Amino acid sequence: MTLPGQLTPPPRLLLGPGPSDAHPRVLAAMSLPLVGHLDPYFLQIMNETAEMLRQVYRTTNKITFPISATGMAGMEACLVNLLEPGDRAVVCSAGFFGGRMIDVAGRTGAAVTAMEQPWGQPFSMDRIRETLQSVRPKVLGIVHAETSTGVRQPIEELGKLCHEFDTLLVVDAVTSLGCIPVEVDRWEIDAIYSCSQKGLGCPPGLSPVSFSQRSLDAINRRKTKVQSWYLDLSTIQKYWGEDRVYHHTAPITMVYALREGLRIVLEEGLEVRWKRHQRNHEALKAGLAAMGLTYVAPEGYQLPQLNAVRIPEGFDDLPIRQRLLQEFSIEIGSGLGEFKGKVWRIGLMGFNSKPTAVLTLLGALDQCLSGNGSAIAAANEVYRRT
Repeated sequence: MTLPGQLTPPPRLLLGPGPSDAHPRVLAAMSLPLVGHLDPYFLQIMNETAEMLRQVYRTTNKITFPISATGMAGMEACLVNLLEPGDRAVVCSAGFFGGRMIDVAGRTGAAVTAMEQPWGQPFSMDRIRETLQSVRPKVLGIVHAETSTGVRQPIEELGKLCHEFDTLLVVDAVTSLGCIPVEVDRWEIDAIYSCSQKGLGCPPGLSPVSFSQRSLDAINRRKTKVQSWYLDLSTIQKYWGEDRVYHHTAPITMVYALREGLRIVLEEGLEVRWKRHQRNHEALKAGLAAMGLTYVAPEGYQLPQLNAVRIPEGFDDLPIRQRLLQEFSIEIGSGLGEFKGKVWRIGLMGFNSKPTAVLTLLGALDQCLSGNGSAIAAANEVYRRT
């Protein structure tokens, strides 16, 4: 038997919906020696990681830590801990990941009301209020940054609205954390989850979560066991808490990575980071407009870190993406669900939100679309002004 050769992955510029390129400092941290998952040194790393997560989430929640799995495990952890058979839940769905939240919530045995909106459109507070008043759910789930459509859902006042009806607010921040404002305490969010591979500039493998005291009280009142043993907060929090009770073997190297990624975020400063993402989005948007590309999300609701644009007439999805990958080593994302074959998704997240990424992509895409070279000039004009 011939063994496969040594790994030599091609260099890529990852400008899709995730993962993004990891920061070089993060990759360097991952090369450090392993220690045991209950080693005193690692326990200190866990403390530091949890505290920096609180700062990035803008929260004082004691239960704030990374789940040892990807972002979808964070979604499941929030929902299976807060919902049990017979509970009522409302899930707002205007894209692929809102639909996934409906599926996960339904598997808990809860009675789920799917509040649906056309893909690419945000929800109005008035409609949410009417639904809460009618259903009186235990939980309202919503996606802050819908990765399939590039829409930012305004949630600044949603926690206060939910609490008027004694409803817990669960937020999907998978594509928002580290890219745009996320204010857990100020916005009165009860449970929130994200991922490591987008705005935080790390590889995939961890899902940062945070639970308010209100949500913990609800978990403590459960009448049934949590559906998932692995994601049961009553046990997993004892590992990340002061007791350090063995629950699972943490992915040591990934925690190194997340710790370094969070250090980079906080060194830069959250407000500065948010402005950086907005500036690069505006430059990309100007360049795309110069090539005739339009956005799915309406003005005022467009995500700076995930740009969902309509594929222009006369061009097919796959050949363009294949050419970008094969000739320019650039990855962008295809559409999901009802947007399949109709939309490209361009990510400018974390480490990849920078002028070199914007200008490299615009130059390559301009060649693929037989443009006139105006895209880079339009982007550079934005950079000159800002």
